[in-house]
This record gives sequence, C-alpha cells and structure tokens, in this order.
Amino acid sequence: MKGIVLAGGSGTRLYPMTRASNKQLLPVYNKPMVYYPLTTLMLSGCREILLIVNPQDIESYHRLFGDGRQWGLDISYALQAKAGGIGEAFLIGRTFIGTSRVGLILGDNLFYGDSLRAMVERGAAGSNATIYAYYVSDPTAYGVVEFDAQDRPISIVEKPKQPRSNWAVTGLYFYSADVCEVAQATPRSARGELEISDINAHYLKAGRLDVERLGRGYAWLDTGTPSSLLRAAQFVETVEDRQGLQIGSPEEVAWRMGYIDNAGLARLIEPIATSEYGKYLQRLLAMA
Repeated sequence: MKGIVLAGGSGTRLYPMTRASNKQLLPVYNKPMVYYPLTTLMLSGCREILLIVNPQDIESYHRLFGDGRQWGLDISYALQAKAGGIGEAFLIGRTFIGTSRVGLILGDNLFYGDSLRAMVERGAAGSNATIYAYYVSDPTAYGVVEFDAQDRPISIVEKPKQPRSNWAVTGLYFYSADVCEVAQATPRSARGELEISDINAHYLKAGRLDVERLGRGYAWLDTGTPSSLLRAAQFVETVEDRQGLQIGSPEEVAWRMGYIDNAGLARLIEPIATSEYGKYLQRLLAMA
C-alpha cells in the first residue's frame, strides 16, 4: 500500500497569503495544513508516501518532512510544474506506484471522525476503487455522486449546475495499480486537466467503484478559501481544547500505529519539549 499527497497548485483563492508560501504549508490552527491529509494516509496503513509539490516549494517540504524516517515513514517527492488536474498525480507517480494499491489525498483536505482509522483501512484493503462522499448543502462546487433506490452509485458529475444529489465526492481515494493505465487512457477536459471524476466514472462503469458515505459522525473540511481555512482552524481549536487531544499529529499517529516506539517518540519530543505541542506529546508518553 502506497500513498500520494497532492500538495501543488498555486493557491490563488488564498492570495495574498500564498504569494510567498505554498497553500498546504499554511497553518490550520497549530499545524501546517499538510499534516492533516498526511496523517489520514498514515492511519490507512501507508508508510511509503509521495508528496507531489511545486518546483519552488520542494525545499520547504524537505525541511518540514525530510525523508520521513523520524515518523517511521519513507517519504519521497515529485514535481508538478503546473496544474494538470487531480488525475495527473497517477501519471507523475506512476513509477512510485508500481504494482501497489495506492491512496491519494488532496493536500488541503481535513477529515475527522471517531472511526476514521477503520474507514480508511477498509479503503486501503479493498480491491475496487474506493471513494468517499459527504453530504453538503451546495454540491455545485464539487463532483457529485448519484445513488439509486438501493443506495448504489449510478453517476458522478463534476460541478453540475443541477445536481442530482447532495453527496459530494471528497478528496480521498483508493485505487488498484491499474489506475495509472486508466489515467493514461482518460482524455483531458476542455480546461486541459485530467479530471478525477472521469477516472472514477471509468471504475463506476466497470462495476469496480465502491462509494462510502460519511455520516454525521464525520467532518470533512476543504481549506481552499480564506473563510474555509478559518472555519477549519476554529474546528480544530474547538475539538482540541474540549478533548485535550490533537488532530493531525504525525508524531502521535506514528506512535499509536506502531511506526515508532517510545524511544523514537522521546527523540522527537526532545528538541520541542518547551512548546505546547511538545508538552502534549510528553503527556502521551507519560501515560504509556
């Protein structure tokens, strides 16, 4: 099982915040935005992870993540020079994917829920393509999946003017290795991008698409605009303040998943011990 975090793009909707910084490196409350999707892939069991980034931002990501060994991961990098659609990730990452099943997550998506780990583990372990749908009040800005009376998916339409349902496709997907061939054979849209909805429609037509609906016990937040970025930060702050538990901490997830042991966590805490983040990790270790 391998994972890809798509963290490129120009972030024009967040300008001028993105004038000097990549969108996915902006903070969502107390962590870089990219920590949240990264830890979602980690929860699914992914330890080999490819970050697809802009050429001008790769050094910043190297400083933030390195090779991932500190978290028990193997992180590598690939460049996306210009926007080419979400599906282009499978062309850029083709050699990385090889013959493995792969999870793809957008670098500005935040998922939260008590059963999140179990949910993403099912997607990682499946044989069909697996996508996730979330009920939204205005689905016109998303890919929309329509279900029949037996709750089976029957269509996926990108940004429909007249949506046939309120179920938006989120930015988390799992595929078998043949997704690279599917992406290669998929025509680009009128705007010159390789649309993920077209790839999903291929699997739907072939009867190889599973759609898991995220109910009221889950939160899915897209942080691509100033208002949505603020709401995401407020959501994280509220949950963490109320529960005293962090969302999206790679150190904690790596430790709880067994990717690092107590000694490994202690080494990560040492240089940040005086920060609030470090003190939180110290409390976890003390309770072990």
